[in-house]
Formats: sequence, structure tokens, C-alpha cells
Amino acid sequence: MVHPQMRNHIRVKLHLKSCYRNTKKQAFNFSTSVSPQFPPQNPPLQIPNLRFKRREFADLLQLSISKNPILQSKIIHGQIIVSGLQLDTFLANVLLNVYSKCDCVDSARVLFDKMPHKNLITWSSMVSMYSQHGYSDEALMVFVDLQRTSGENPNEFVLASVLRACSQLGVIEKGAQLHGFVVKSGFDQDVYVGTALIDFYSKNGDIDEARLVFDQLLEKTAVTWTTIIAGYTKCGRSEVSLNLFAQMRETDVVPDRYVLSSVLSACSMLEFLEGGKQIHAYVLRRGIERDISVVNVLIDFYTKCNRVKAGWILFDQMAVKNIISWTTMISGYMQNSFDWEAIKLFGEMNGLSWKLDGFACTSVLTSCGSLEALEQGRQVHAYTIKANFESDEFVKNGLIDMYAKSNSLDDARKVFDVMAEQNVISYNAMIEGYSSQEKLSEALELFHRMRVRLFPPSLLTFVSLLGVSASLFALELSKQIHGLIIKFGVSLNIFAGSSLVDVYSKCSYVRDARLVFEEMNEKDIVVWNAMFFGYTQQLENEEALKLYSSLQFSREKPNEFTFAALITAASNLASLPHGQQFHNQLVKMGLDFCPFVTNSLVDMYAKCGSIEEARKIFNSSIGRDVVCWNSMISTYAQHGEAEEALRMFREMIKEGIQPNYVTFVAVLSACSHAGFVEDGLNHFNSMSGFGIERGTEHYACVVSLLGRSGKLFEAKEFIEKMPIEPAAVVWRSLLSACRIAGNMELGKYAAEMAISTDPSDSGSYILLSNIFASKRMWADAKMVRERMDSSGVVKEPGRSWIEVNNKANAFIARDTAHPEADMIGSVLDILIQHIKGAGYVPDATSLLMND
Repeated sequence: MVHPQMRNHIRVKLHLKSCYRNTKKQAFNFSTSVSPQFPPQNPPLQIPNLRFKRREFADLLQLSISKNPILQSKIIHGQIIVSGLQLDTFLANVLLNVYSKCDCVDSARVLFDKMPHKNLITWSSMVSMYSQHGYSDEALMVFVDLQRTSGENPNEFVLASVLRACSQLGVIEKGAQLHGFVVKSGFDQDVYVGTALIDFYSKNGDIDEARLVFDQLLEKTAVTWTTIIAGYTKCGRSEVSLNLFAQMRETDVVPDRYVLSSVLSACSMLEFLEGGKQIHAYVLRRGIERDISVVNVLIDFYTKCNRVKAGWILFDQMAVKNIISWTTMISGYMQNSFDWEAIKLFGEMNGLSWKLDGFACTSVLTSCGSLEALEQGRQVHAYTIKANFESDEFVKNGLIDMYAKSNSLDDARKVFDVMAEQNVISYNAMIEGYSSQEKLSEALELFHRMRVRLFPPSLLTFVSLLGVSASLFALELSKQIHGLIIKFGVSLNIFAGSSLVDVYSKCSYVRDARLVFEEMNEKDIVVWNAMFFGYTQQLENEEALKLYSSLQFSREKPNEFTFAALITAASNLASLPHGQQFHNQLVKMGLDFCPFVTNSLVDMYAKCGSIEEARKIFNSSIGRDVVCWNSMISTYAQHGEAEEALRMFREMIKEGIQPNYVTFVAVLSACSHAGFVEDGLNHFNSMSGFGIERGTEHYACVVSLLGRSGKLFEAKEFIEKMPIEPAAVVWRSLLSACRIAGNMELGKYAAEMAISTDPSDSGSYILLSNIFASKRMWADAKMVRERMDSSGVVKEPGRSWIEVNNKANAFIARDTAHPEADMIGSVLDILIQHIKGAGYVPDATSLLMND
């Protein structure tokens, strides 16, 4: 037997299906009579009991018997009108809920406005619908109408929805007023309203107020815990999020996927690998590892903790993936510099007919830019046009960045110029592109336009401009940018500070760099390293060593770049004890295998005269690059072991290492010192075979090679046949050879050519004066000195130093500034007397102008 009510239910369903078929091709209009829309063979259903009618229509509205739920709902709405129940508040409330679920906001509003009787459910439905669909202003207006025109008092559902609307609008004052109304109405202990208040305050940057609301709630649901944990995570206080999760575990509330996702996000921000692994284990125990959203967050966690392989395993094992899964994995690859893998996964995703979103496109564009993969970047650009993402702000900025980093600035500028609305990010991407190519005028032109359009420059804007000004040694421009940084209030920021330290150091204003350094309240190791390199670049090596003592008292730990700078300082000072100390610390910290550190160690030991130790470092290094080989070849060349230097060069070629410009400078220098004329000329002629363009240093080495072998006129002829304008250093090489050979006439000619090429260079004057002095032509030597003085040329005084009791003592010619200068002078006088007493006779020909 079929129950009578069920029979009526079936009849209504069949009737509606029939109506649906007959109205499929017709427009449905509720403003006129609906009877013509239904054929005569389907008359309005006659159900005697109105209560059953209401119930059946309500049930049918909540059923899904059509692929077009909107049309189905409107058909049932028409039947309600035909049945005379259009004024029924209960059915109208059900219809409001159905229209909300179908995203028919306008239809719901029309129905709401025509309702003669509205109850609290009606008002609640409208406020909830508007807030859920992002119509926050309308939600607040309906709430105001409720209070003004209705005698109903808002319930917890209305208040929670209005608070959600305030969160979306960011209207802090209205939200605070609503909080007062909540307390006054006695809903401050309601878990739904309380959770909405926590969400409102956390999303509007007042996490402390959110915590007060949370702590005062007697009852807390999983949603409440999720809201406060997510709030702390978003405001950067992830450690508090983890503490709250620990407190939650002590309650009866069972963490759901939303709580776990928020906690994993906190672990990601802190790079708290062990904590994330514990959450992962909990997920496995609970058996929710198949939940796509949880697995997506786990992938994000592992990739952000630099565990890309673990993230890939999770991704690969997913039976079902969604767009977020693919995007998260692509982004994880990009963030960890697995750029080819990101591009490959992007192609695989596209091949499987997934519709990629703008975020995935932006991530893979970043990878293309990092690899300078212009062709792949163009393909992604084509896809963004095909997928209609060309108006997406993030995609546009990603395209500018990709083209700029791929050295295609014209394409980057085209994308920039066609942007409907440019912003600070797009300007920064374009300025960074010009700066990286040292196109200062273009970068400044964009910066000027940016300021004219009242876009406030960001930190990245200033860092980019400082980078190009540092590379071009544009001191005045750097000072102007510094002024603007102070004006915009970011002068003590870590990134801007390190850029300022770098630019002042490169422009030889290392004291100003130190002032900026001291003004910074917060310094990371990058800032310290910038200061270290500034001192070593300006050869203030003792200051670098003193600064290291300060670093040891700070919280920052030195890294491989720190030690590279410090070893360079020890190398410049030829201080073997300091170099060995830094070497020991490198070994303890496990940083001794970094290529650039290895190169610095080889150079340091070589300059300190410890060739054997330098060779040990070289032999133990992994993945020797061309810089490492150059250091070793130069070491042997400088110590007169030319045969060993040439043997190293042959071994380098044998191992497949491509020599560069510096390599041949070292090789030719070795041949010059040893007098290997034929070998030197052969190596010089072989440079073109390696694709290396000959430079001034190479020509100077060949001139020195010929001159040291006594072939002075061949050297002069070689200079005159040079395809480039001979620099002063080339003529000075010939001049030096003439001094050794005693060829005064050719020496005078070489000196005149060198001085005419570079009148401010003191070296040529000194060499010529020394030639005259060696021939005892004191008048001529004096004339050279007078000419040098009248031209305003100043010789840099000689400087030497010695380390005693871990302190470097520097001495400059004719300087008496040393605190123990008198005692040192007395000892020197005694030594000279002892030398004379032993029968030493000074060689006047060696009395040259070298002081």
C-alpha cells in the first residue's frame, strides 16, 4: 500500500516534470497570469488540504529533479502562485533559501519586496544571502530595515551574517558598534555570534580584540578554534597558532580539516618541519588523507619547508586532483628554484586539458624568467591570451617580469604599455628590468612617471634604482635616492639599508656606508656581509676584521659569503694566522666545500706564500669551476713556477673547463716571468679559438714577454700593430723592459707615449725617472719629478704592514704617525750601522724614485 501523502507527492512530481517539458522553450513571467503557460491537459493540481500543499511544495523545492535548478525553482514558484499560496510566508522563506543557493539574488529580492508578511527567518535569509554572495552593503541595508520597520529582534543568525558583511567591507567602526549591540542584546556568549566577532576582528587587524572575545566564550566549536588559529597565522604570529592548537587538543573538540589546514599553514610560515610532520601523522591516523583540501595544504607545507620531494610524492599519489593541487605543486617547484620541473608540470597539466588559472600562469612565468627561458615564456603568454587571462593584474606583472629577466625589454615594455591600469608592482617590474640591464635613463624616466602619477614608490623601487646606481658608481644619484628613502620612511629597512651600504661602499664612501649600517636597528647577515664586502673592496681590511668581532657578539651567524669576504681581507693583508682561523671555522660549520669559499681559500694561501696548502685546498674541492682553476694558475705564475702554471692550464683544458679572459692573463703572465716567448705567443694566438676577445691586459703581457726577452723593438712594433688603442699600461710594460735593459732612448719614447695616453698616471713618470737615476742622470731625473709636480700628478706613497701580537701595524713612506715611530727609527739606525760595519756598500744605481 502506498501512503496517501506519498501518492500526492508522486503526483506533484509527475505534474512538475510535465510542466518542465512544456515550458522548456517558453519564457516564464510571474508578473502576468501563469495559466496560459500550462497546457489544458495539465490543470492545476487539486489537493484538498492546504497544509499538505505547503508541505509538498516545500519538499519539492528542496529536491533536485532537474539539471536546471533555476528553471525548476521558477516552475514550482509558478505552481505556488497558481495554487493561491503566493502569500504564504513559510513557502516564500523556502523560496528565498532556494534562490540564494541558485545565485538568483535579484529573483530573491523581488520575492522579498512583494512579501506582505515577513518574519525573522525572512530577514535572516536575506541578510545571510547578501553576505554569502559578497553584497555586503545590501546586507547592512537589510539589517537597518529590519530594525527600522520590523518589530522583530535580530537573532544570532542575523547578527552573525551582519558581522560577516562588516568583515568583508572592513568597516571597523560599524563592526565595533555591532559588538556593543551584541553585548547589549545578550548574544555575547552565543558561539555563532562570538565566532563571527573573532573573524571580524582578526580580518581587520585587531587580533588582540579577537583573542579577548575568544577567551570569554564558554562554548567553542571547531569553527571557533579554526577562526582564531587562522587569524594568528595570517597576522604573522604562527607560534601562537600552534599554542592554541595544543590547547584545543586538550578539549573535547575534534580538529576538522579546516583546523588542520590552518595549523599546517602556521607550520609553513615558521618552517616548523617537525610540527608539520606530526600533523601529517595525525591526518593519517584519522584517515582523512584522501581529503583533497588537506593534501593540498600538506603539499604547500612540505614545499615551503624545502622538502620538494615529499610534496611531489603526496601530489603524485593523489587519486583525485583539483586545480589547487596542480597550482600548489607548480608554485612549490617555482619557490624552490625547481624551475624546469615547474614548466614541465605546467605543460603536463595543460596536456590533460585542465583549465589553468592565473596563479599557475604567474608561477610558471616566474620560473621562465629565472631560467631566462624566453621561448617557454612566450608559450605561456600565448596561453594566457587564449584563456582570457590577459587582463589579470598578476599575470600581466608576471609577463613583464619574465620578459625583463629574459633580456627582452622591448616585449616587457609592450606588455607594460598596453596595461589598462598600471600599478606599483608593474612599475617595479619594469624598473627592475631596466636596472638589471644598466639602462639608467629608462629606469629613471619610469620612476619620474611613477611619481607624476602619484604612485608611492615601494621598497623594491628604491632597491632596484640603488642597484643600477651602484653598478654605474653614480654617487650623486645614490644620495638623492637615499634622501627619498628617508622621506618615505624606509631608510632603516633591511633591504634598503643593505643596498645603501653596498652603493656607498662601491662609490668609495665606506664611512657613509658604516653610518647607514650603524643607524639600522635591525640587521640580518646580508647587511653585515654588505659591510664586510664594502671594507674589503676599499682595502680597509683591518676594519673588516674588527667588524667580525662585533658580529660574534650579535645574534646573527656568519654564512659562506661572510667568510668569503673575511678570507679576502686576510688575503689582502697577507695574514696567514687570520686566514687559518677563518678556515678552521669554515670546516666546523661545514661550509668549506662552497665553490666561492674554496676559491677565496686558494687565493688567500697563495698570497700568504703557502702554495702547498693552496694546492691541497684545490685538490680537495668538489666541482672546481674556472675561477678555482684561475686562482691556482695565477698562484703558480706569481711565484715564478711557470711550468707548473702551464701544466695546470693543460689539465684544465683536458677536464673540459672553458678558459676565460682571466685565465689567459694568468697564462701569459707565467710565460712572461719565465721567458717562454714561443709558448706565450702560441697561447696568445689561440685565444680566438676559445672565443675570447683579446684585451689590454693580454697585450700588456705580450709586450712584457717580448721586452723581458730583450726583444724591445719587436715589442714596440707589436704595440704599433695593435687593433685597439694602446692603453698607458701597455706602453708602461715596454718602459719597464727598457729600464731593465738600460735602453734610454726607447724608454723615453715609451714614457712619452704612456704619459700622453694617461697624463694622470704616476707610474710612467716614476719609471722614466728611475731610468735616468740608474744612469746617474740626476738633472734629467729631477726634471721628470718637476714635470710631474707641475702636472699635479701625485704618486701614491708606499705602504707596508706587519702583524705583531694579532695586531696589524701599517707603515707609510715618510709617515711618523705610528705611536712607536721614534723607537722603530732608533732600531733602524742601529741596524744600518751594523750593516755598514759589516762592509756593506750601497748600490747607488738602485736608488730609485720608489718612496
